[in-house]
Amino acid sequence: MEICRSFSAIRGTVSRWRAAGERVVFVPTLGNLHQGHLELVQLAALHGQRTVVSIFVNPLQFGKNEDYALYPRTLDADIGKLKSVDCNALFCPTDLEIYPNGVEEQTTVAVPTMTNILCGATRPGHFTGVTTIVAKLFNIVQPDAAVFGIKDFQQLAIVKRMVQDLCMPIDIIEAPVTRADDGVALSSRNGYLNAQEHAIAPALYRVLCAARDRILSGERSYALVEAEARVELLHTGFLPDYFSVRCARTLEPAAGEQELAILAAAWLGRTRLIDNVTLSLPTS
Repeated sequence: MEICRSFSAIRGTVSRWRAAGERVVFVPTLGNLHQGHLELVQLAALHGQRTVVSIFVNPLQFGKNEDYALYPRTLDADIGKLKSVDCNALFCPTDLEIYPNGVEEQTTVAVPTMTNILCGATRPGHFTGVTTIVAKLFNIVQPDAAVFGIKDFQQLAIVKRMVQDLCMPIDIIEAPVTRADDGVALSSRNGYLNAQEHAIAPALYRVLCAARDRILSGERSYALVEAEARVELLHTGFLPDYFSVRCARTLEPAAGEQELAILAAAWLGRTRLIDNVTLSLPTS
């Protein structure tokens, strides 16, 4: 595995591959890799001949009171994990390499839709930080395709819209949620949970599945489903941020669409967990 810390290094590597006619698939990450990340890399390998992973804790997508300074940075361990899944190149730039003029002076890329709802409602500026860094990484790596997990459903939808709007010649590959045996969606932030919170955490997915099953059984009062789910989460020990039934394509509140996503974010102690399930309503 090649380890590249500069634009010129990763561009040179990718240029050689593309000159040889090899398809390059990219997996952007914040690092602190877990099994879910490794499955993204393995999926990437099925869609091309070469895989590139980036590790960069992006300050632009963290709010003033969020965990940027505390976010786990485990580069040495991450390198070992990437070698175990035959990743071809790792791009791990410094802040100065990505933001030579500083974060405050950075030109930004903003998607006007889908960014101020759900997670965006309580994390102002977060998704502009995400789309800006993803656009920069796409320009640096210049992959043929990129893999994003469905666990971050809103992020995936926003990135897809950015790629479409800016006519980027990049295929977006969707990866399924990777879950622990208890159903909890794998996340680097799960490491913040204490033992008691770990025991409670599976309830988020259980409540999402119960809501999905109610809708599939014929319930069409989405507001009722949402309200009862929030109460259930509160009783379990969560502090819900949102629990919402949405159109899977636009993320607008569901109103007769066939393809739906149920999205939730909730605090468990000092840890904010997100998760989702999707469903297709019968046509008849």
